[in-house]
Formats: sequence, C-alpha cells, structure tokens
Amino acid sequence: MAATTDTRIAEHRGDADVLDRTELAIDGMNCPSCAVRIERALTRSEGVAEAGVNFATAHAEVIYDPRAVSVEDLQQRIVAAGYSASPAAPETRDAEDVHDVERAEWLRRVVIAWPLGLIVMALAFAAPEAGWARWASFALTIPVQFWAGWPILHSGAQRARHLSANMDTLIAMGTLAAFSYSTYELLAGGHLYFETAALLMAFILLGRYFEARAKSRASSAIRSLLELGAHEARIVVDGEERTVPVEAVEAGMLVRVRPGEKIPVDGIVVEGASAVDESMLTGESVPVEKSTGDQVAGATINASGALLVRATAVGRDTALAQIVRLVEQAQAGKAPVQRLVDRVAAVFVPTVLAVAAATFAVWWLAVGDPAAGLLASVAVLIIACPCALGLATPTALMVGAGRGAALGVLIKGGDVLQRSRKVDTVVFDKTGTLTRGQMALTDVHAGDGEDEDEALANVAAAEALSEHPIAAAVVAGARDRGLAFPDVADFLSIAGRGVRAQVGERTVSVGRRAFMADEQLALPPALETAAAELESNGRTAIFGGWDGRVRLVAGVADTVKDEAAETVAALHDLGLQTAMITGDNARTAQAIADAVGIDRVIAEVMPADKADEVRRLQDEGRVVGMVGDGVNDAPALVQADLGIAIGTGTDVAIESSDLTLISGDLRGVVTSIRLARQTFRVILQNLGWAFGYNTAMIPLAAVGLLHPILAGAAMALSSVSVVSNSLRLRRFEQRRATVQAAPAS
Repeated sequence: MAATTDTRIAEHRGDADVLDRTELAIDGMNCPSCAVRIERALTRSEGVAEAGVNFATAHAEVIYDPRAVSVEDLQQRIVAAGYSASPAAPETRDAEDVHDVERAEWLRRVVIAWPLGLIVMALAFAAPEAGWARWASFALTIPVQFWAGWPILHSGAQRARHLSANMDTLIAMGTLAAFSYSTYELLAGGHLYFETAALLMAFILLGRYFEARAKSRASSAIRSLLELGAHEARIVVDGEERTVPVEAVEAGMLVRVRPGEKIPVDGIVVEGASAVDESMLTGESVPVEKSTGDQVAGATINASGALLVRATAVGRDTALAQIVRLVEQAQAGKAPVQRLVDRVAAVFVPTVLAVAAATFAVWWLAVGDPAAGLLASVAVLIIACPCALGLATPTALMVGAGRGAALGVLIKGGDVLQRSRKVDTVVFDKTGTLTRGQMALTDVHAGDGEDEDEALANVAAAEALSEHPIAAAVVAGARDRGLAFPDVADFLSIAGRGVRAQVGERTVSVGRRAFMADEQLALPPALETAAAELESNGRTAIFGGWDGRVRLVAGVADTVKDEAAETVAALHDLGLQTAMITGDNARTAQAIADAVGIDRVIAEVMPADKADEVRRLQDEGRVVGMVGDGVNDAPALVQADLGIAIGTGTDVAIESSDLTLISGDLRGVVTSIRLARQTFRVILQNLGWAFGYNTAMIPLAAVGLLHPILAGAAMALSSVSVVSNSLRLRRFEQRRATVQAAPAS
C-alpha cells in the first residue's frame, strides 16, 4: 500500500479505527490496465478508503468501512467491472500457483495455434486458388480463431460490454475482421486472409504465454521466501521437548534450537550461546554471536551451540514474513510498456470503428456505391488490424532475450526495458555481489622472533576443530600455504570469544582481542599496530598466542571479485553513478568501495531498510538500478527502477529481479543495461512504425485507393518490417570497460 494510506484513510473517514482490511484474488486480468481499472472501480466506491491491485500476484488489497460496504459488495463491484473475485486464501508453501495454471493453459493454446497457423500460411502461398486449399484454410483457422484465441475474444467482448478497450479489443477486432471478410470471400470466390487471422492469433498467444511465465516467476519469489522458513519447531513444555508444526507455535512459547538447525520463529535467547548465520536476512557472511538476552530471527541458522528461545513473533509478524510483504508491495507499483499500447488502444479502436462506419456511409449515401463502400470499409479494418502492433513488443523481447541469454543475461519482460533506459544510478549490494561472499585469510603478521609459518600452523591447528566460518578461513589459508598441522588435544570452544586447545606441547588460544586478555596473553605493540591497520582496512583481526603472549595476528575478510572494479569503471563510462548498500559497518564498507571505485557508500543498513534506502535515492530524483544476490536484497530489487540479480545468488533475489546475470560475472551488469536499453529502443521503433503505418494507410483505404488485397499485403509488410527491425538485436555485442580496473583488496 502507498505511504499515504493513513492520511487518505483519515480524509475518507474521520474515525479510522473502524476500518477493516481484506485481500481478494482476482481472475480475468490480462494486462496492467486491468489492474488500474479495478483499482478505479474500487476506490470510487462508497465505503472504500484505499485499494491496491497487484497485477503480478492477481490480488487486491482493500481498506474499507464494514459499516458501509461488505466484502461481498466489493466482489460484486469487481464483477461489475468485468472480472471475477474471491477471498484470497492464505499464502502457504503448498499453495498452488494460479499463474502456473495460467501458463500451462496458454501453452496448450500455443501448441495448437502455431502448427495450424503455419499450415494455413503454406496453403495461402502454395495453392491460393485451389478450392480444396481454400476450404482447408477455413477449417484450420476456425480452431485457432475460436478455440485457441477464445480468451482474447472473450476479453475483447467484455471490454466492449463495459465501454472500454485494451489490447484484446484490437486483436479481437483485427482477427475477426480478417476471418469474417475471408469467409465472405470464400463463398464469393475472392481473395482470402485466413493466414492473417491465424498467424496473428498465434503470435499473440505466444506473447501471452511469456507474460504468464513472468507472472509465475513473480509469484514463485514469494513461495521461495516462504520455503526459507522452518517447517517444524521443537517446543519445551514443563521441561519436555515436543516437535510441532511451526504454525502451531505461539508467542511466549519456549523453543529449543540445536546446532545446524533453522531458528523457527523470531525470539529472544533465554539460555545458551551460539553463532547464528543471518546471511539469508542480512546478506553478511560472518555469523553473529548470540547469548542470553539477544534477539534472533526466524529462518536464520544456528551454527554452533544449542539455544533456548522464547518466541516473540510468529506467522505474519516475523522478519521473514515482513520481507514477503515488502516484495509484494514493491511489485504492485510496476508499470509495463504494454500500458502505453493499451492507452493508445482506448482511443485507436473506437476511432478505427468510426472511420470504417463513416467510410461505408459516405460511399453508400454520397457516392451511391455500397459495394465499393463495403470493400473500402473492410480495407480500413484490415489495414488497422494490429499485426505490427501485436508483434512490436514480443518479437523485440524474444530476440533481445535470446541474445541476452547467449551473453549470460536474462531479461524478464517488456516493463524492464521501459525502466532501464533512464537508469542513472546503479546501487550494488556488497556481500556476494561486489565480494565473493566467503571469508578468506588475507594477511598474516607474526611477532618478533616468530616463524610465520610455524605460528600460523599452530593457530590453524587449534581452529581446525571449530565450526566457525572465520576459523574455517584461517584453516583454509594455512592449507593453501602447504602447512602441516601439529596434533591437537583438549579442544575447547568458548562461544563468542574464541578457542583453546593443546597443540603439540603448547596451550594455544585463538580468538578476539578481548579473549587474549582473558587468557592473560600480552599483546606486543607491533602486533597491536598490525591489528589496528587490518581493522582500518575492513579486515577482521584474529589473534593467536601461547606461553604468555600473542604470537600472531591474522586478517580475515570477504574478498572483492576480480571484475568488480572493471564493472564500476564501465558504468562510469556510460555516465552512470554508482553506490553500495550493505549491512556491514561503515569502515569495512568504505574499504571495499575505495577498492572498486564506488562513488557513494550506504552502510549499516538493516534488511527491511534496504528498500527504503533505494526509495530515498528515487526521492532525490534518481532512477535506480539495484544489483543484489541475497534474500535481504529482494525488496530492494523490486523497489528499484531496475532490479539486477546475480545468478549465483538466492532464488528469491533472482525471481524478484528484472534482469538476472546467469554466470554471476559482474560485467554482465553493464551488458544487461546496454542490451535492455537497446531492446527498448527497438520496441519504441516498432511501435512508432506500427502506429505510423496505421495512421498513413487508413486514409488511403477509406478513399478507396487501397483494395483489401493490397491492405492485407501492406499489413504483412508492416509485420515483416517490425520483425526485421527486431532481428537487428542479434548483432548486439558486449563491450569492455575503457577505464582500467582498480586493484581489488
């Protein structure tokens, strides 16, 4: 819902406390203009304070006064607008996706329409005058026109009944005109246009299939989010543990979470200590130490120790559920390029019908030649048949998407292209996007008189039995150096502090700075200076010592991707500004930004606030492209004018985005923006040609200078021109940055 909802509610009703909220599932929407029409019908109704229709999920959220209107009344108002509605079922992991059903239905119609349409076209070229071929064309076109194309014809009739028009109106009018005239000419022995009706319908159905697939992906993002949550919880009642479905957990219950398990609900730790992997929410790779009194979030992973958690938020109140709602709300505000076509169609369709009727009337009444008037008016309808208009977007999108896939970029729809052309700021998530998302050993500093390899081997041996990601990074770094580890005994892990173990004949302690003090290990000034330098560069400093003093300081960090600096430089070549948004601390974030040349840093941002930060940039007048890979990036990806997901990231981020980089190579960000812009330019060229073609040819048809046969040929030429223009995208090539990449740290 919009940010001004509360204000509008207050204006609508002085007493907002009585207002209620409901969610309705809507059937029959086939373009974003349908969502706008339903919103208008609802918001203009008495008793409705606010209404928002999400085309991607086919749901309407309505805030209403139950004293003035009921849910049944709201459903009836949607029905009166030409659609159907029912109360929305709660979103669950097992809920069937209506868009999957819709996609399968369109696919069945495509599979029937295309073979038959191609056969009709072959007959039109191979045997245009043969009687059997003419009747065969008629018979084969009927299932394409009236079975495969029935949803479009029905939608066009519904719009006409409610005195409105959209793309379906144009398609229905054009194909029926071609079919009806061809049927007349079949009996009269004239020229036929059955292939026009059949192939146009086949192309449109293919486009509808792609639309349904895109909507299914949008819905699957929500389902993927829900899948992240735990299915079961282990509650503690009177000292006994019992496993129950997570839906049965209520606020205040005690929940036991063992090492390696997902935390099922939001809550507060009442017993135990552990490191919790919150990367699915925060995107940050370093687990967060948790102990008594700390808050934990559902769907995060308990990495080490056992925890007893008191549930504070369950169901729709959890952090994960809030992210789900953020994704849904951000999706609701998207405006596809088809809206432009529908807007023009609302004027174009009645104008064409009026011109066709006027043409027949003038030829009959003024000229006295009704036969010529019939030919002229049919020519007007055929020349206005929106073949080129219907092909303008899907052909460019198909070619552009195919070329993008070959270059490692997935484009999800025409709306992406419309927004991409004006992007002036690209915002990167840090962890997993600019960086690899894995901790690595970056620096090793040994104390005076210490052998660096021997000291690192001792520290790594002590860390080898720890499950902590930082310990794993130290161990992996030591093994990469080919070091052999001494034998280890008496290993002890102190949650949130460090580890102690008997390594050979020494008692080795490894951990944070404070742990060294606890172990009464003195920190030499040289190592203190080295640690401070590491931390100033965004590294995590790990200390190791024995026999009374610290012997080694190691730096661990999430390393920058090799191509990150080159990508930022290439974006600067395109005249774009760059920014980085992260939940990490400002010092670490700035170190990464300096390494790759990022212009602006937005650090220490909570997961739910990332979309707000993107919105804040938009409020500054910027058109934002967001690049991310984590669950926490999903709301920001859909809030941005252009969402770009790293293909190696989470499914939720990928499904919530507009563009996906299949390989995870950041250079695809530059390619994706350039390709999306070029594809949208081609769509605009196609639409300009299609509308211009109709504008120029309709007058010629009206005055009798364009016979229906020539009108059909001109219409075919228009379609060929649009397709040929779209095929130019196959020559699109990647470009490399002209600015040398900065060295990654």
